[in-house]
Amino acid sequence: MLINMNMLRAIILILYASCLIASAEWLPLWPGEAPGGAKPPVVSESDKAGSRRTDSALPQYELYLPEVSRRTGAAVVIFPGGGYTRLAMSHEGRDYAAWLNQRGIAAVLVKYRVSGQDAVGFQFPIPLLDARRAIRLTRARAEEWGVDPSKVGVMGSSAGGHLASMCATLWEEKFSEEGKDAVDQQSCRPDFAVLVYPVIGMDEPWVHGGSKRRLLGESPAPALVKRVSTAMRVDSKTPPCFLIHAADDGAVPVRNSLEFAARCAENKVPVVCHVFAQGGHGFGLKGKGDSVNWPSLLNEWLVSSKLANGS
Repeated sequence: MLINMNMLRAIILILYASCLIASAEWLPLWPGEAPGGAKPPVVSESDKAGSRRTDSALPQYELYLPEVSRRTGAAVVIFPGGGYTRLAMSHEGRDYAAWLNQRGIAAVLVKYRVSGQDAVGFQFPIPLLDARRAIRLTRARAEEWGVDPSKVGVMGSSAGGHLASMCATLWEEKFSEEGKDAVDQQSCRPDFAVLVYPVIGMDEPWVHGGSKRRLLGESPAPALVKRVSTAMRVDSKTPPCFLIHAADDGAVPVRNSLEFAARCAENKVPVVCHVFAQGGHGFGLKGKGDSVNWPSLLNEWLVSSKLANGS
């Protein structure tokens, strides 16, 4: 039976990801009780075969390190999507980690707090606090993990893309829940951002309504909605960004990425944005139609940015 190269790469990636999953373990993002939310958490986590978590109440991370001989010093903090209600840990999390490791990049997969229940109190800024903590922790552990603290980026898909875009644009904001220990003294500004079919415009008619509802509550104040509409938060200090989106995305319209990329260009922020005719939403590394080879475009960008080893 003939196997084409794309199929062979997919098989290798699946086997590699399976090995990573077997060796990884969840570690706490915060010492003791995490700031914000109900005390104690009033929900129990559920996990469908390690691939999708709902009511994520315990902020944790899994660490995936590449072989020592292949390390580039770069690290990517990964935020899976799921509409701020659940987390797609497999195709928007561990698959990314395996792919990055193959290119010499360390990966930190984040289980940030989300819930479909308002009473849990995981609305803004709770997911952002967890995301910023993961970036800071990566820098604090950089020497131990073989990471260059000036090469720490973020990667997020869908609602996770919105979270990554908040990290890239709201990093100068201060929150009273932070600054309690040495880790919090590290910078939370990512050095680059990879946004995969991201939610961006919370104040626009083309917003993903589910993500907005879960992050901001039932009747958010207009000022809060604008605060987290990240295209309008782009400025000259925003790090370089790589975006992909499918024009036929029926869940998160492509205009989300287009508006963010346009604002980057206006502010002279280095940006690459690829739009594909086919792909839909939530395709992860696999792609659909003409988006099937999008990982190779990301690889080229990472190599040219001296973040990946070119495998």
